[in-house]
Amino acid sequence: MPWIQRQITLSPQRRGFHLITRPILEGLPELAEIRTGLLHVFIMHTSASLTINENADPDVPIDLESSFSAIAPEDFPYRHTCEGPDDMPAHVKASMLGSSVTVPVGNGRLVLGTWQGIYLCEHRNHAGGRRLTLTLQGE
Repeated sequence: MPWIQRQITLSPQRRGFHLITRPILEGLPELAEIRTGLLHVFIMHTSASLTINENADPDVPIDLESSFSAIAPEDFPYRHTCEGPDDMPAHVKASMLGSSVTVPVGNGRLVLGTWQGIYLCEHRNHAGGRRLTLTLQGE
């Protein structure tokens, strides 16, 4: 059973939820050779996160951003403010959503539901490119 690990860097994104399933697949062409396995995707940042959610309706990522901004607003009296008003809310949102997702692999494809995709959840107003570590294991 091979283990393959690779890092990819996503282009900078505006604040919000962005589908990244395609760049993940493009960054790991060996996935096509795996009959049964797992793909673990880890984001190497503390102010962005990953999630799996609906990939069809463009209102879903807008509503997700609105919901999380209401839960962790910038005007809350945070103590950690040295990196700007969007930084601490970004850490809160990243802690709620998490830094990784694991997806089954079957017959060379990600085993996602019909309407599922992997999202980068960008919580900063002006972030740089985000680095992901992709770890694939299978046979």
